Amino acid sequence: MKRALITGITGQDGSYLAEFLLEKGYRVYGLVRRSSVGNLERIKHLEKDLRLIPGDLTDQNSLIAALVEARPDEVYNLAAQSFVGVSWQQPVLTAQVTALGVTRMLEAIRTVNPRIRFYQASSSEMFGRAQETPQSEKTPFYPRSPYGVAKVYGHYITVNYRESYGLFACSGILFNHESPRRGLEFVTRKVSDGVARIKLGLAGELRLGNLDSRRDWGYAGDYVQAMWLMLQQDEPDDYVIATGETHSVRELVEIAFSHAGLDWQKYVVVDPRLYRPAEVDLLQGDYSKARSKLGWEPRVSFPELVRMMVDADLARWEKILRQGVPEDTVREKGKP
Repeated sequence: MKRALITGITGQDGSYLAEFLLEKGYRVYGLVRRSSVGNLERIKHLEKDLRLIPGDLTDQNSLIAALVEARPDEVYNLAAQSFVGVSWQQPVLTAQVTALGVTRMLEAIRTVNPRIRFYQASSSEMFGRAQETPQSEKTPFYPRSPYGVAKVYGHYITVNYRESYGLFACSGILFNHESPRRGLEFVTRKVSDGVARIKLGLAGELRLGNLDSRRDWGYAGDYVQAMWLMLQQDEPDDYVIATGETHSVRELVEIAFSHAGLDWQKYVVVDPRLYRPAEVDLLQGDYSKARSKLGWEPRVSFPELVRMMVDADLARWEKILRQGVPEDTVREKGKP
């Protein structure tokens, strides 16, 4: 039986990857920070099948201890300070976790068992002000946020350990991938949750920033398969994972509100305070390498993804209403 250790297992990607690996017959271990122990909602349905180990990407000794305990064949490093907006408020923390945390894990692997196969979660935010469209593995990086800069470091240190020490280390340059498990701070989930609350009379408006920003949005459940496929190859390499399509925030809003039978123009308020200090206007991925070498293709379309997220948030709020609306929701009625 293969063993895998997932950092960031309590997050969106971690939960989908844990499901995927369990279905493949893996013994799955998850690294959890003390502050994440109470945030197990996304993996609650898997708890009996998982083994959770305390640890933190800022603490080298805890990573070594986790590797010794789990004895993994594969490590998937999904943990990070993963919200671009927060990286402007917490740039040093973002660097410590999202950048240097990768080095700590690679060093731990090199120390404990250099035969472990390693996956690093790189990001399309590394392209930032993209120098060409669409972006491929050969496109130069031009990050436009502390998060993007930290991810570039994590990406290149992974390449460096692969070339310097012969580790089987891969980076997946994943473009935006969403799901009903996405955090509420991300725009796709902010929209789907906002639509649900407006539909059910719990809010009167939805405040958003730049509606013209375009992203290549896919389904997280599809993307975790690509992570696994990278570690099953004969040689380690880096791959762009994307849909090859771009859609604006405006399109996202139109599909989401329309699915709920609402006119978005009656409820959406553009708030300049929600613009980023340095905007990334267009990201579009070229996943042809992943298609040809991994045999990977995205399966869920953008409209299907948006409708899936709206339906999930409607069901969640309807359940909350059946149980009684929380006081803070009542107080915020009519607000985003």
